[in-house]
Amino acid sequence: MARTVHIVGAGLAGLAAAVKLAPSRAKVVVHEATAYPGGRCRSYFDRAIGMTIDNGNHLVLSGNHEVREFAKSIGSDSALVGPKSADFIFADLQSGERWTLRVSDGLVPWWIFDKSRRVPGTGPLDYLGVAKLLRVRDDATVGDVISCSGMLYERLLGPVLLAALNIDPKDGAATLASAVMRETLALGGAACRPLIAREGLSHAFIEPALTHLKGKGVEVRLEHELRALRFTDGRVSQLDFGADTVDLAPGDAVILAVPTHAAASLVPGLTVPQGYRAIANAHFKIDVPPGVPPMQGLINATTEWLFAFDGRLSVTISAADRLMNVPREELAQTIWNEVAKVTGIAAPLPPWQIVRERRATFAATPAENAKRPGARTEWENLFLAGDWTATGLPATLEGATRSGNRAAAFVLEAA
Repeated sequence: MARTVHIVGAGLAGLAAAVKLAPSRAKVVVHEATAYPGGRCRSYFDRAIGMTIDNGNHLVLSGNHEVREFAKSIGSDSALVGPKSADFIFADLQSGERWTLRVSDGLVPWWIFDKSRRVPGTGPLDYLGVAKLLRVRDDATVGDVISCSGMLYERLLGPVLLAALNIDPKDGAATLASAVMRETLALGGAACRPLIAREGLSHAFIEPALTHLKGKGVEVRLEHELRALRFTDGRVSQLDFGADTVDLAPGDAVILAVPTHAAASLVPGLTVPQGYRAIANAHFKIDVPPGVPPMQGLINATTEWLFAFDGRLSVTISAADRLMNVPREELAQTIWNEVAKVTGIAAPLPPWQIVRERRATFAATPAENAKRPGARTEWENLFLAGDWTATGLPATLEGATRSGNRAAAFVLEAA
């Protein structure tokens, strides 16, 4: 067993690795560059609207077994809440139609034969083409495999794959879309119930993980930024944190769970994705009227997904590069007009916040997906974690957790 495992980065991937390694006989130390653990999966108090919000609206599906097992292991599985069945509410702002997609449990998709459960304007035969996504070439895009037009695509496949891949689906890697489909929708409703961290991402994942790790004797050092790795004889021999250094003994290991650009600057010759896509989130402080669903998809709108929380409505827009330079108040007003229309709220623009992240995820094209490195590196005691590594999934909470688990497994295997 490695005597000490240094995990650099306290985002979800790094914390997942730490939780996995905590029961072992190794000493585990987590180093986080900032004062706030969680990375892109955390909550913070926003002064503009005077309440705590998440830095992104993340969704977990019931088929995301690794992130759910992570939550269970840190005692926070009850923090993820959702319907008892796989029900997804949609509203088309152009036509005024509203419907609920109700996916039946089990491998046989009985729901596609029930007009009241499937997408309006579609028939059972429309869904047969989706099966083409289950077996795809590594270099194929979604547009190479299925038709990216028609009611089924515009009202279901397009919005779902856009949210999962964070790229225009027709340009997205079919292998990643295939993995999402195979692990959720293809397994029936039992694998795709939507689960939301109602009290926030930090409440569901970060705070309980830190408490769990503290109880296991894991040290978490905040504001401890790794500046350089030193290599000797095919292994990492020293961690340079600027103000201090850590010499690694034989048997020690390092899991680098930092963002793509940081990893590339620390590891010589590391190939990583170079393209990115943006995500925009909007938050509105307002009393949510009764009857507004916890989550709904909007069609023919700038808004894509609307989430209702206690005293707040939040919106997520994927592949939002086109919105990065739109004036903030103009964007807030555009989104609010759509939110007010779909919820029936007759009120002017309430206190708001716009959160835009230009490098939210790697660009999930076949070319960029091929650049994702695995957990192992050419250095025997250095391993990688992060949703940008080769997890087989897009940049999601499930992918981040899986990457941390894999890196931890390799450390244990190498001991």
